[in-house]
Amino acid sequence: MMRFAIFLAGLLLAMATPVAAEKHGVQIRTIIESQIEAFREKELGTAFSFASPMIRGMFGTPENFGRMVQEGYPMIWRPSAVEFLDLRDENGRLMQRLSVRDSSGRLFLFDYDMIAGPDGWRINGVYPVPEPDIGV
Repeated sequence: MMRFAIFLAGLLLAMATPVAAEKHGVQIRTIIESQIEAFREKELGTAFSFASPMIRGMFGTPENFGRMVQEGYPMIWRPSAVEFLDLRDENGRLMQRLSVRDSSGRLFLFDYDMIAGPDGWRINGVYPVPEPDIGV
């Protein structure tokens, strides 16, 4: 009986994760797209508004934040193409994977760490996904 209860709980959890991701996916995608568009338009205040309170606290001003993105993530500052891949739950945090192509055609993968707050979804970090070691 105990095994069945554990199995059932695991099954329900596995089913809930895609539902939660699907439910919030449109909102999360809108936030990320809006921030990338704000970078393209050099609307740093708008781009900064999509960052989590932690990120805003780290950089202090939209100008500092914009400079960091422009210098550290030029492919996100001015992408030639963006594709949304999987949205997944990692230990209770929603991570949105993006494929980003820079102006020279090089492809990059990033995981956007998303958190929900009283004013909606915010970007809590952007992490490059390392390229797999193939043939090493």
